Amino acid sequence: MAISKMIAEFGCSAEKLWELVTSTENYAWRSDISEIVVLKEGSIFEEHTKEGYVTKFTITAFEPYSRYEFDMENENMSGHWTGFFSAGEKKVSAEFTEDVTAKKLIMKPFVKGYLQKQQQRYIDDLKKALNQ
Repeated sequence: MAISKMIAEFGCSAEKLWELVTSTENYAWRSDISEIVVLKEGSIFEEHTKEGYVTKFTITAFEPYSRYEFDMENENMSGHWTGFFSAGEKKVSAEFTEDVTAKKLIMKPFVKGYLQKQQQRYIDDLKKALNQ
């Protein structure tokens, strides 16, 4: 099991950040995703990476502008993602935590570094989408 947590601040409203993070239709801002397929509206979707990997997500918590969580699984890993959002006067802080278990023994030593790289890419993509 590997856990990675990152905190970032964004100069926008909580509503705007929430919409970007939770939308399964507006994903063009994601540099690693080629497609999102909704399997069950509001609860289950798949992300398809540009490299051809498919990850299934099952939403477990959806508290607008505050908390978003889901379980995730693909052929290489399973885990849980949590996003907490707290709005300030002219900015919003987001804390993203991933807890992942590699399914293949050979991948276990690399999981934490991979998670940190993916989380940083996600934050960078968010900031770019928000013109920050």
